[in-house]
Amino acid sequence: MRIEDFPKKVQPFLIPKVGGAMEYRCLSCRQTHSIDTLLYTCPECGGVLLIHDRKEDNKTRRSGSLWRSIFDYRRLLNRPYLQGIFLYHELIAPIIPLENILYLGEGHTPLIEANRYLKNLFGLTFYFKNEGQNPSASFKDRGMACALSYLHYLIKKKGLRRVLAVCASTGDTSASAALYASYLGETVRSVVLLPQGKVTPQQLSQPLGSGATVMEIPGVFDDCMKVVEYLSDHFPVALLNSKNAWRILGQESYAFELAQALDYNLDDTVLVVPIGNAGNITAIISGFLKLFRYRIIDTLPKIIGVQSHHANPVYRYYLEPSSERRVFKAVTVKPSVAQAAMIGNPVSMPRVIELVEQYNQMNQRQKIFVVEVAEQQIMDHMLLANRNGHIACTQGGESFAGMVKALSEGKINPGERVILNATAHALKFAGFQEMYFADTFPKEFGIRPKKRFRNFPIPIPVKKETAPRRVGSGKSPGEYKLFIEQTAGKIADILGM
Repeated sequence: MRIEDFPKKVQPFLIPKVGGAMEYRCLSCRQTHSIDTLLYTCPECGGVLLIHDRKEDNKTRRSGSLWRSIFDYRRLLNRPYLQGIFLYHELIAPIIPLENILYLGEGHTPLIEANRYLKNLFGLTFYFKNEGQNPSASFKDRGMACALSYLHYLIKKKGLRRVLAVCASTGDTSASAALYASYLGETVRSVVLLPQGKVTPQQLSQPLGSGATVMEIPGVFDDCMKVVEYLSDHFPVALLNSKNAWRILGQESYAFELAQALDYNLDDTVLVVPIGNAGNITAIISGFLKLFRYRIIDTLPKIIGVQSHHANPVYRYYLEPSSERRVFKAVTVKPSVAQAAMIGNPVSMPRVIELVEQYNQMNQRQKIFVVEVAEQQIMDHMLLANRNGHIACTQGGESFAGMVKALSEGKINPGERVILNATAHALKFAGFQEMYFADTFPKEFGIRPKKRFRNFPIPIPVKKETAPRRVGSGKSPGEYKLFIEQTAGKIADILGM
């Protein structure tokens, strides 16, 4: 649609105005710093940063109904830079010029309602938000679209050349970073550090295919992250992990999209999110707080974070009911099928602590919970979901298992509407499904396949003399007809037709 075809009250707002006064704010010492330089930690105290807009009050001057109209009508515009996460430009990064926005098809992933069987099985109406339908097949594209758009803006503004962009990854971050960096061509070179032997072949193929320099080091993700942090502290590189506060801003779009998809009515709504490095749950909390402050929504939804018992530092932290007595302790992770969440020392933990407290205070009661699930439950629920029309990854299985656990613990009530976060596409973790079917999981995972979830191809026996050796093998029409009839007959017998 053309702008002149929209209601006059929204026409002036459909194309966002570039502006704002954004700054880094340290969560430890509360110092602020200019965004003209890439910062990942506070130069004063080394604390974790969030990005704040000093002109945020300007956003509160618009009514919630006007904001809703702007976003709803803006969806009808055919402007590529507004079709992804920057549909919500004013709420994400209003200082980025529209011509510097990278859009590769990210965002606006579908909400898929569970079928009747699953709803009856658990007595709940619930949905998967399929983040695997982002361009690199994971939710990381939301944050990367923002981080690389900002980097693109900075490169143009400062005339930079050959910027080195680095990240540590369990797979999804590297795929996304390499993809978005490759779009900028020779301007940005992507370098990825992966834990050797702990990334699926499918995930490894993605940064390699995008032309990134991929380096494997012994250890786990936490070790890779320490190396990347050292590089970013001592060398001029662009860090693309969620320690980069621009990533958090982009991932807030999940909250904005979800509110819009539910017509901004979040009464009796629950989100279930795997925690991992804690960047995604941080972003979602922050996004809903913004929507609430700007009166775009009237209710803050309940949020439930999930961790595997093989990587559970956040769950352990919140086991202590008294906030004054809580002490965060990193854990040594064990092998987990929820590979993207196999993190024992999440870099966004200070953001979690800060924003969870804000969120619960805004509600005047606890609205954020953390549950723990077993590896067996993760795999079983992933397969259960995908046998009923979904494309959930192992982290989606973790969310599903977390919903069931929260329901049993009274953290979810019958009658509430539940949204499960499936962070990536099932095909990225096909290897775990293969191990489940073949019962070849290493002992340390603690997973025993259940017969009802296993599945195998069925070979159809055919007499050697009638089977075609290859296409166009020269068999007579009669012989080939016999082969077709015998094969069809065997299939009919197996299927009981």
